Amino acid sequence: MRVGGYISIGVIAIAVVWMLCAPSPPTFTGVRDRWRPSDLQLLDRYGEPVHELRIDRYGRRLAWTSLDEISPALNRMVVAAEDHRFWSHRGVDFVALLGSVSHALTDHHGRGASTITMQLASLLDSNFARTNAPRTVFQKLRQIRAALAIERSWTKREILEAYLNLVTYRGELQGVGAAARVMFAKSPHGIDASEAAILAALIRAPNARRDSVARRAEALLAKPEFDSSPRDGVSAAIDRAFAEHRGAFARITLAPHLAERLMRGRTGALRSTLDRDLQRFAAETLRRHVAEVRDRRVDDGAVIVIENATGEVWAYVGGAGDLSAAPYFDTVRAIRQPGSTLKPFLYALALHQHLLTAASMLEDTPLEISEPRGIYRPLDYDRRFHGLVSMRTALASSLNVPAVRTADLIGLEPFARNLRQLGFRGLSEEGDYYGAALALGSADVSLWELANAYRTLANRGDYSEPRLIPRASTEDSRTSIYSPQAAFVISDILADRASRSATFGLENSLATRYWSAVKTGTSKDMRDNWCVGFTRRFTVGVWVGNSSGAPMRDVTGVTGAAPVWLDVMNYLNDRLGSREIARPPGVVASVVNFPDAIEPPRREWFIAGTEPNFPAPHLDHQIARITSPTPGTTVALDPDLPPRSQRIAFAARDTPADSRWILDGRGFAPAASIALWPPAPGAHTLTLIDASGRARDSIPFSVRGSNSPAPDDRDAAKQLE
Repeated sequence: MRVGGYISIGVIAIAVVWMLCAPSPPTFTGVRDRWRPSDLQLLDRYGEPVHELRIDRYGRRLAWTSLDEISPALNRMVVAAEDHRFWSHRGVDFVALLGSVSHALTDHHGRGASTITMQLASLLDSNFARTNAPRTVFQKLRQIRAALAIERSWTKREILEAYLNLVTYRGELQGVGAAARVMFAKSPHGIDASEAAILAALIRAPNARRDSVARRAEALLAKPEFDSSPRDGVSAAIDRAFAEHRGAFARITLAPHLAERLMRGRTGALRSTLDRDLQRFAAETLRRHVAEVRDRRVDDGAVIVIENATGEVWAYVGGAGDLSAAPYFDTVRAIRQPGSTLKPFLYALALHQHLLTAASMLEDTPLEISEPRGIYRPLDYDRRFHGLVSMRTALASSLNVPAVRTADLIGLEPFARNLRQLGFRGLSEEGDYYGAALALGSADVSLWELANAYRTLANRGDYSEPRLIPRASTEDSRTSIYSPQAAFVISDILADRASRSATFGLENSLATRYWSAVKTGTSKDMRDNWCVGFTRRFTVGVWVGNSSGAPMRDVTGVTGAAPVWLDVMNYLNDRLGSREIARPPGVVASVVNFPDAIEPPRREWFIAGTEPNFPAPHLDHQIARITSPTPGTTVALDPDLPPRSQRIAFAARDTPADSRWILDGRGFAPAASIALWPPAPGAHTLTLIDASGRARDSIPFSVRGSNSPAPDDRDAAKQLE
């Protein structure tokens, strides 16, 4: 053998060794893990996107798509277009390569012979990236070398999956996920044959004109292996792919407030507990109803839906979108006054402590309460008083005076402590700080806290935190706040359409065709209105108002928040069904006959052991009471007014004939009408006596002189002894 032959063999051997000893390529797992979408994605409980936040302005990429989630039609079409011997070669198609060399030698126009694996090598190494200049022989050899190395360590399926995810299809669209979503508004698994042909045609020339892409797509579909594929959809698919609005890429923005809360500092995608269809419905429903009442000075709202058993949040709508004056403000977490929505917890505590039953009689009569800030006179929404009512009627009809009397029975601090146990973290002060109005919603709470507190009633009195991120275990840490029996009785009252009819009527947005418990609330000056309620499976909370805190005009919980609540509840019932809550052991039914037929006889639920075992007593409706001044009142004289212009009114109700006022043990005046007394500084006792001299009512009060300091607690105690 001549020397030249040995040299040739040596060169070939060196070339083979050089080819086979390529540096190890990156692993498939490493490439997939390094993939970063251009948008952060908040996913719902099923993995569908509910919100996207753009973080890369140079390319559009979605989440990595596995080969099993890509349409088989697209897989076959890309292989046919780019590398029809892909499944049989080992990285290099030598038949195509020799053909390309032959064409280059004969007509000086090389024909592409890069396999999918060779193209993948170029996508993984920027040194092989496409440029305007043709590759040199050495660059081509390096690309072949890299392809052979990939084939030795990757499977064919991994190669095809990585290729489809890394290749650019058109413009900024990188990867099959973005291409399918933007051009055809589909997930990759939904791509049909015509759309697959268009995507495959774009890989070779991403910026080709539409007529050129159409010709290539039709040529692909004309191949024998695609005889069974329909060809009449190419024109429509081209229209969708090249639509003018395509480049705008309408991002999914169904949960902006929650995405901002959960995605801050994260990368990639995060699965949440939301349900995309419910989230979309709740957001659209809220926006529609807010638009309907905008003429009443309403611009915002919020909706939350929590699954009772798991605490998972299925919908989180933090605002009314473009209708809101502050669209980026999360009103689910905003602190507001809850109005009457706190009343169920007040009565639940009274039931839990066996202080009241659902049949207990409460007074809805004029009431004055002396507080450090002045005299507090609670009034009902209709400005009327209903006399004696049962606790069921008081709660269902949302009467204010009975709630204030119940708060006095329980104690303001025990009630405030109970609310803190329910997760109301804004109640940082002692109960006396809020005064008797705490029973009517004078504290600050959020919709997040309020809805979860109602979920506690739905869960038989057990409290747990809601969750936004799914966990492997559905078990959570629970704290018992109320007995299951107390929670059941309160739930039954909130579901009682007849009992709330005195205030709301029988037909309104609180009435459902299935079992549901619900309560509304409206804060002072109509600044906020609420509707919160639950079925056996879900709790739904709605707030409607203004993000600025400005008052609305003639909008209550029934007209503002309740219609949204009803639509969302109906959607859940139609989609998932609903069942009545189960009655726990320890709850018994008993027929109640109310004294003097104040309310019709009815079958009532009682915690076992609290049911009545005696006939209804006869009521004495002539119970005389001093109505002015209120017990413990301190009156301060005004130094700027003449003494003759300052008087204290003595008034009473239901006074017997010939009743008289006794002030500090001395007769003062008849009690048949209001008596005006010129105040004298000091501690005083006012007594109402009947004709026989029997005291019917007695109250202490004090008068502070215009120049005297306010007495401290010890001085006041001495004066009242």
